[in-house]
Amino acid sequence: MKPKTCLLVAALAGATAVLAGAIAAHGGGGQAGPVQTAVRYHMYHALALLGVAALAAREPETSYALPIGLFIAGIVLFSGGIYLRALLGPAVPGALVPVGGTAFIAGWLALAWCAWRKGAA
Repeated sequence: MKPKTCLLVAALAGATAVLAGAIAAHGGGGQAGPVQTAVRYHMYHALALLGVAALAAREPETSYALPIGLFIAGIVLFSGGIYLRALLGPAVPGALVPVGGTAFIAGWLALAWCAWRKGAA
């Protein structure tokens, strides 16, 4: 993924995290706790994408595609899964959330691998 595209995705992820947080705060009902957790992880990883976009722009010879893809998958599956369960109830498969959490962990490990491979560690 090009740095410009990653920056765009990071900006959109940050905006949607703020929007989801506002919706939860002003009308979350009984789902406010889980949704706030989803929002927090959504925003953390939007910021992580922003940092990886900056790295990718500075280091075009290094591929950051794997951590970027895993962070995006984590946002969609973990945070998105919680958002969908809050909106639609138990009809949404609960397995999305742990798969998304695993993607977040794998994304951080992939970023560490990029750093180690570059000799930055």
